[in-house]
Amino acid sequence: MNAPNLLLVDDEPQILRALTPALQAAGYAAEVAATGEQALSRVASAPCDVVVLDLGLPDLDGKEVIRRMRAWSDAPIIVLSARDLESEKIAALDAGADDYVNKPIGIGELLARIRAALRGRDRRFAAQAVFRSAELSIDFALRRVALEDQDVRLTPREYDLLSVLARHAGRVVTHRQVIAAVWGPDAQVDAQFVRVLVGQLRQKIEAEPSQPRLLVTEPGLGYRLMTENSD
Repeated sequence: MNAPNLLLVDDEPQILRALTPALQAAGYAAEVAATGEQALSRVASAPCDVVVLDLGLPDLDGKEVIRRMRAWSDAPIIVLSARDLESEKIAALDAGADDYVNKPIGIGELLARIRAALRGRDRRFAAQAVFRSAELSIDFALRRVALEDQDVRLTPREYDLLSVLARHAGRVVTHRQVIAAVWGPDAQVDAQFVRVLVGQLRQKIEAEPSQPRLLVTEPGLGYRLMTENSD
């Protein structure tokens, strides 16, 4: 089993020096970011299983990072901050954080909270055994796709593309996230390959592929699988 990908976002070198080796020793593929923009770029570029985030970053307030990340990522976010005001905790949780812990924190407690966040993520994925939106349905366990109850035959890459879009239904999935999910996190794939694959999938799930209703393009960002509740 691959090590869970963890992103530690903090601009304090002593925190990074203390936590990074401990997280790696505990079995996490831990990477670091010192700014909010670096964190957003990292999560947009490749899958991330959990984010540990400080609120006091030099470029963006951590709550803004959470709000922007939540527009297209379901990764659990654990806030690790020196801010202990109840209003700060409420605001961070309302923005989309999964947990909030105060500095200083023992590595044992932090690891326990990370494990709890990952269990919660796994339960959410397990509960989503079938995706349905309008006439489209996806049975993840059987890898079965149906349109108006008629089976749709997809290639493995077409299915992987549809699956990652469905896992983030209603949210933008970036080009880099698509590449990581379909070709692998280290793949160097030209954006044209993504566009071709999207076009192939639209031919199979859209009534009018040239005027897509289900799989829409977000210019400059990526793609979104629409749901009944999508704007």
